[in-house]
Amino acid sequence: MTSTYGELRAQLAALTTEAFRPELADIDRLPTAEIARLMNAEDATVPAAVAAQLPRIAAAIDATAERMARGGRLVYAGAGTAGRLGVLDASECPPTFNTDPSQVVGLIAGGPKAVATSVEGAEDSKELAAEDLDGLRLSSLDTVVGVSASGRTPYAVGAVEHARALGALTIGLACNEGSALAAAAEHGIEVVVGPELLTGSTRLKSGTAQKLVLNMISTITMIRLGKTYGNLMVDVRASNEKLRARSRRIVALATDAGDEDIESALTAADGEVKTAILMLLADVDAATATRRLERAGGRLRSALT
Repeated sequence: MTSTYGELRAQLAALTTEAFRPELADIDRLPTAEIARLMNAEDATVPAAVAAQLPRIAAAIDATAERMARGGRLVYAGAGTAGRLGVLDASECPPTFNTDPSQVVGLIAGGPKAVATSVEGAEDSKELAAEDLDGLRLSSLDTVVGVSASGRTPYAVGAVEHARALGALTIGLACNEGSALAAAAEHGIEVVVGPELLTGSTRLKSGTAQKLVLNMISTITMIRLGKTYGNLMVDVRASNEKLRARSRRIVALATDAGDEDIESALTAADGEVKTAILMLLADVDAATATRRLERAGGRLRSALT
């Protein structure tokens, strides 16, 4: 056991995300405003680290969108903070883009309870990752994104290895260079944010970097799938008063129509924003607009032309 822990300590010591920063050794003695300034300065470096990986990110997104356009799913797999960020991104897709909950899925080591409570040892199991993926019945049209700050988490690495063996597209998102996760994936993305403000606390810069990249993967994939019209969320699901008001505003921005016409179109379209916009811009009824959208694969811009 001592040998095993010694090996693990040596592995962690070699990771940029785990590096100790002597200049911050007295951070607890600083005024709160100074700690906040330091933390803000650290966070400001993250976008540049993401920018360095944009070509890899874009290639991964294009490959993902191509498969999803043919019926594939997007699956995130990670442990701890990385897993929670995947679950968060997946959970936001249905209300934002009106996707089916099964279309974008977040898997976290230890299952749903691990979102709020640490599940001991779950992240150390490649076998658990394989079991979780098998429960989804992966196909070659699916995309699996393994997420791990260290790039060595067995659950994330195991998910990518298993998915790739099944023919799925694989993406490995890590925050250290030369990671096992990126090496295991078809598309490796390594956003190197450097040592954390608190030694090894990868919920900080690493977590921020992962959130930025996951935002890009899901959002740009949905843009490629026609879930937007320009920068308008025309597939938004109006499930509450705020979103119903947003739906009306989106129709107004897209069409310049008056309130009465917008209400009439949305009523006839059963609340479907894309259908209402097409009705108003093409001067067609709801049934015709629905048929045109179906023929265009749900892409409003294509249906308009």
